[in-house]
Amino acid sequence: MITNQLAQYYAVSAATYDEVYEQPEREDDLEDLHDMIAGALEGHKVLELGCGTGYWTETIADVAASVHAIDFCPEMLALARERGLDEDIVEFSQMDAFALPDSPGRYTAVFAAGFWSHVKREEQEKFLKGLRAKLGKDVLIVLLDNTYVDGVSTVFARTDLEGNTFQIRLAADGQRYEVLKNYPTDSALRKKMATAARETRVERLEYYYILSCRLK
Repeated sequence: MITNQLAQYYAVSAATYDEVYEQPEREDDLEDLHDMIAGALEGHKVLELGCGTGYWTETIADVAASVHAIDFCPEMLALARERGLDEDIVEFSQMDAFALPDSPGRYTAVFAAGFWSHVKREEQEKFLKGLRAKLGKDVLIVLLDNTYVDGVSTVFARTDLEGNTFQIRLAADGQRYEVLKNYPTDSALRKKMATAARETRVERLEYYYILSCRLK
């Protein structure tokens, strides 16, 4: 479930969100990730969760049969639409990833960047089972998210009883927001996926990891 704090943080951060991709030290990781994501999703009918500004949507649209890119934040979607992506391939919608409509057979793959780390640990298995119920079996899942890097990543402000970690982010409006941001280990990722998915693979880069699996 998306919290009010998280929704507000992304609303006020939309205009500056892509600056992280301009950091020179991430260049090698990003170059590899663009190739990996394009290779994984080529020819697929993709549902993109939390598409944000459309940064990754643009990469997927070059190779996919179709992309339905959704986000809960209208400010993010407005920027994504400004990319001018092929409307015959890409559809943008304001939608809650935790309240998807029944769509069996519509999608062959789900992609999400920076999304999984905002799902509470105690809600992850339920979320995966919900995807299976809504989309059907054998759908490919590709998750891209951040690896914790000492001295670079924002330090944790607190950890709750379920093991979820939270950071305090200073946004463009000058306000501080408490943001849920989990950094799971490979074994934790595989354990969560095992409840609803198979063929789980995790690859770590310096600043990111990418996970792929198929819904059972």
